[in-house]
Amino acid sequence: MKLKKWIAGLLGAAMLTTCFASCGGGGEQKDAAKSAGSDENKVVIYCPHPLAFINPLVEEFEKQSGVKVEVVAAGTGELLKRVESEKSNPLADIFWGGSLGTMKPKAALFEEYRSVNEDHVQEAFKNKEGSITRFTDIPSVIMINTNLIGDVKVEGYEDLLNPALKGKIAFADPSKSSSSYEHLINMLYAMGKGDPDKGWDYVEKLAKNLDGKLLSGSSAVYKGVADGEYAVGLTFEEGGAKYVADGAPVKLVYMKEGVISKPDGIYIIKNAKHMENAKKFIDFITSKEAQTLITQKLHRRSVRDDVAAPVGLLPKAEINSINDEEEVVNKNKKAWLDKFKDIFTSVQ
Repeated sequence: MKLKKWIAGLLGAAMLTTCFASCGGGGEQKDAAKSAGSDENKVVIYCPHPLAFINPLVEEFEKQSGVKVEVVAAGTGELLKRVESEKSNPLADIFWGGSLGTMKPKAALFEEYRSVNEDHVQEAFKNKEGSITRFTDIPSVIMINTNLIGDVKVEGYEDLLNPALKGKIAFADPSKSSSSYEHLINMLYAMGKGDPDKGWDYVEKLAKNLDGKLLSGSSAVYKGVADGEYAVGLTFEEGGAKYVADGAPVKLVYMKEGVISKPDGIYIIKNAKHMENAKKFIDFITSKEAQTLITQKLHRRSVRDDVAAPVGLLPKAEINSINDEEEVVNKNKKAWLDKFKDIFTSVQ
């Protein structure tokens, strides 16, 4: 596979260095406008997923379809800003990733398209909106470094208030990381016992225990825990599961107070320049073959009704699952992010 990773200069030198280090550093750099505007047989994807997750799926799609894939890898918030700023001249065809809590309010940015595999999508994950194709089912979890945690018990959110963990908790800015935003929603409902307004007392206590540390993106959380920079981290299941599978000194905890499990999605950007190839990629990524690869090799749960659950992950029946209220969450997103920012700033 000749997968080209490129990131425009506005993402910053630090992001560029990280991407090229991860991708081998030898890829040909592309001019974004020229790349997306050409008539080549390709598809351009904005994607916040880890490279280790992206590459096997892109490689298989390229092999099967003959379509070249170009990926811009960065955080969900950063990439969404790019999509919004490029509305009159889209430089990408697909946005692959982002929790529904983050993406639904931006649905107007995306084309209506239902994949050929929609009949095999579980009822709870159907594309009822027209532009939001569910891709994988993702519970929020706490990731623990077993070498660092010592005898500190962590079974849920309440345990993260232990003074012994002050400054040792990895959590990303929820305005930049969709997985952290999902955790914010999760803790509001879990610690508020179903009433998010009653969960803010917990958020304030947790913010104090973060000790001024708020990370820039989802990958910084699970990498920080796996690398021993933090004892615990608030992340998404697959972010930690791959390290468990690789034998790293980490484990996953499903919060005893309650776990919200939400699908993420994949979306065609409105007026995409490579529309037919974008549809081909959506159809591929929701196929039984790709979804089986996802569960067997990439540690995520499928949205299909004919693909078995991943081996080694806690069965959904054994997780204390709770739900949020979608309309309430969508209505309050900006207010909740602003409130979190105010709380975090005030306790430092």
